[in-house]
Amino acid sequence: MARFEFKKAPKIDFATTTDWDQWQWQLRSALKSLSDFEKYFVLSEEERQSFWGSEAVFNIRTTPYYASLADKNLVEDPIRKILMPHLSEKTLGLQQMLDPLGEKKNNPVSRVIHRYSDRCLLLITDTCSVYCRFCTRKHFTGQEQAFLKNDELEKALDYIKAHSGIREVILSGGDPLTVSDVQLDRVLSELRKIDHVEIIRIGSRMPVVCPQRITDDLVKVIKKHKPVFLMTHFNHPKELTEEAALALEKCVDNGIPIFNQMVLLNGVNNHEVIVQALSRRLLYLRVKPYYMFQCDPSEGTDHFRTSIEDSLEIQKKLWGHLSGLAMPHLSIDIPNGGGKAYKVPNFEIFHQGNTRTFQGWDGVQADYISPDVAQIKKPLDWELYLDEWLRLTHSKN
Repeated sequence: MARFEFKKAPKIDFATTTDWDQWQWQLRSALKSLSDFEKYFVLSEEERQSFWGSEAVFNIRTTPYYASLADKNLVEDPIRKILMPHLSEKTLGLQQMLDPLGEKKNNPVSRVIHRYSDRCLLLITDTCSVYCRFCTRKHFTGQEQAFLKNDELEKALDYIKAHSGIREVILSGGDPLTVSDVQLDRVLSELRKIDHVEIIRIGSRMPVVCPQRITDDLVKVIKKHKPVFLMTHFNHPKELTEEAALALEKCVDNGIPIFNQMVLLNGVNNHEVIVQALSRRLLYLRVKPYYMFQCDPSEGTDHFRTSIEDSLEIQKKLWGHLSGLAMPHLSIDIPNGGGKAYKVPNFEIFHQGNTRTFQGWDGVQADYISPDVAQIKKPLDWELYLDEWLRLTHSKN
């Protein structure tokens, strides 16, 4: 089809339209317990059992809006798998890490994660409106501490000010868009006072799980502090409702670029047909499919994890058939803080001397002959930019 249909989310019967359209009501009315979930779903016995003790593994919460996207009867529904606790969470798997990204060792001051040279995370809240069962930050998220304390914010800002190599600050958490407009405006205003901070990102799942949050007032706050990039987290085409589409378009219409980061989840979206469906719809809404992450080995997520081989096969089947604009990067976070490792199909079939032989996705085979090393010359004006490079690469010192 040339154009896509984005269906309206099915509002639940016992909510008024006024309530349903208010993001604050969505957060206040979150499903947190077995009895809450029973109002929305016909639960299997295994699902009922999964609630007992699962909150000790990770907090349980979802918005009524997001719950409405899941099939009330079908246990294998992809959205249901993301939001519903599972018995497998409570059993030891192949690899169980409370802090798979090694964030605690890259945590110089409270609420700051400085893992890469030129950018840092600022965790402005530990609260999410939906606690996805595959969450990679279970060591921090869901402790109900909400917005960071004044002294935490001041120390975080002092750290960023003192490290001039930090060019980019990523607001994360928790979900930064669960805080109020006033609180968000305060953080963005303080960051914009720091001369060396060029780019701000906001990582949020709210356009997915509570698109009502993307109000005109919120967009004005974000736009005021440009350039601010919004990093969304759509994992499945079912999440792209009419409400979500309108929220995304409201942002891009106001000059807020959006990139999407999906996670490949076993039995949820690990199929090339689903990935292309999601990517094409996002791109149609002017959202760049950015990352296709391998699921991190956080505690209780073994049943969600796919193999790297499966992910590579998905990517290879997309290659050449899906526009580069719609193609997300397959990326694996090396456990214990090793950073991202990109994986792409290897099309090189032979290499000798300066000649490399490639075979493309459709079988076309040809040589690429590189010039001799002696012919390679570096540009003469590189020293003009050496100072900023040194400050960037040494920003963690």
